[in-house]
Amino acid sequence: MEITGPMLDRFDEVLTPEALAFVETLQREFDATRQELLEARQVRQAELSAGGRLDFLPETKAVREGDWSVAPPAPGLEDRRVEITGPVDRKMTINALNSGAKVWLADFEDANSPLWANCVSGHLNLRAALDRTIDFETGGKSYSLRPDAELATIVVRPRGWHLDEKHALVDGRPVSASLFDFGLYFFHCAQRQLDKGRGPYFYLPKMESHLEARLWNEVFVRAQDLLGIPQGTIRATVLIETYPAAFEMEEILYELREHSAGLNAGRWDYLFSVIKKFRTRGREFLLPERNAVTMTAPFMRAYTELLVRTCHKRGAHAIGGMAAFIPSRRDAEVNAMALEKVRADKTRESGDGFDGSWVAHPDLVPICREVFDGVLGSRPNQLDRTREEVSVSAADLLSVSETPGEITETGLRGNVDVALRYLAAWMGGLGAVAIHNLMEDAATAEISRSQIWQWIHNDITLSDTGATVTKELVEQIISEELAKIAAEPGYDERLYEQATALFKEVALDDDFAEFLTLPAYSRMP
Repeated sequence: MEITGPMLDRFDEVLTPEALAFVETLQREFDATRQELLEARQVRQAELSAGGRLDFLPETKAVREGDWSVAPPAPGLEDRRVEITGPVDRKMTINALNSGAKVWLADFEDANSPLWANCVSGHLNLRAALDRTIDFETGGKSYSLRPDAELATIVVRPRGWHLDEKHALVDGRPVSASLFDFGLYFFHCAQRQLDKGRGPYFYLPKMESHLEARLWNEVFVRAQDLLGIPQGTIRATVLIETYPAAFEMEEILYELREHSAGLNAGRWDYLFSVIKKFRTRGREFLLPERNAVTMTAPFMRAYTELLVRTCHKRGAHAIGGMAAFIPSRRDAEVNAMALEKVRADKTRESGDGFDGSWVAHPDLVPICREVFDGVLGSRPNQLDRTREEVSVSAADLLSVSETPGEITETGLRGNVDVALRYLAAWMGGLGAVAIHNLMEDAATAEISRSQIWQWIHNDITLSDTGATVTKELVEQIISEELAKIAAEPGYDERLYEQATALFKEVALDDDFAEFLTLPAYSRMP
């Protein structure tokens, strides 16, 4: 393996010959299958674009009707009533572990801008956190782990199967970013976690089929064997955040059953996937503007109800979606209204049978914990609520056209504004960004740009102005919103030029980019 990224301070502690050899072994053994599965995604997309439908797979009916269950919860994962998510920088690492949440999703994916320095230093931060040696100072304020506190259980989210790490090469070709992130963490921290009475745990993003879950399971088996870690030590929670995966929930659990820790309702990327998969199919799969799509929409209710039913049927945890609100200490009225929405969202999830849920900010941990405490009491979860009354059909999952809401110029401008702000921050090295009191990650920009692409290609008329959404109208709005941003303190002309060019490429080109992070990453050093 060849490393082409700069060897910054202490990077040699992570990028050791032994660790790189471990990653190289995984790359050589599993990358060919990864490439085949990525090609299979394109085949399925072509079928859908040509008029095909998503449905439960007839060839896996025996799995859905079989009598099996996943492994029992692993140490540190029995109680997951509140989970906090965020990137693996030092400040977030300390704040997340101190937050009082049961679990921290340590994110190398959507909340992490994949600058080389971010990706490698994240592993240094995780090792230091497990060794309780991590600290951080900024603006005269010091951060450190509470010495006697029980810290949140670390669950690492590597990048998805579709991404490469261009600074690490095997035979001159970039390695899988999934295997790079997983391999370095597992090599350095698996035994550290076991010594702490926990284990190496993961969140797996962006999968589109049970065959992709099977590949992860094969990686887990091989990795444990290579390092002499007992089989079944690894546990993984899969984000059901793509439309095809919603039709293969049981199969995904089955493939990972020895290593499964449950499923998560990754609501924002799920909406992006709905748009992406059926973007050429006219108004049958046309969503209203982003802020109008709530979890009470019929197709979203079907998705979450099926997820809880599926998980509890198989003894797996069901974890709810993100509360992205960032509390404000300046506007008490806005704060009160937003916190009430968070409470309502978590009340719905806990009432539906979810075993826990996500928050993006430490100040939301108490609300989420309070709501789930009210349902769970002293129980660690509600796996006993099997939700046998739930029956969800393929038609229910596909009922996108029943979603209430409008498409307005206000919504269009909001998509442009948030996407430009997020992409500028992402190109500058920030993957989790507070925008208008919401914590936004890559899913934000994906929904924004894919909605605009879909609206342009369906000649949508804006309900508040009567204008038709065209490339020319979007170009005009981009210029107007950019002018507003440019008048704000801290405006970085270089980053916004890059963000604008990227946004126009992924929102206005006739060809639809599969993920905006692919052309964005190619622009990074």
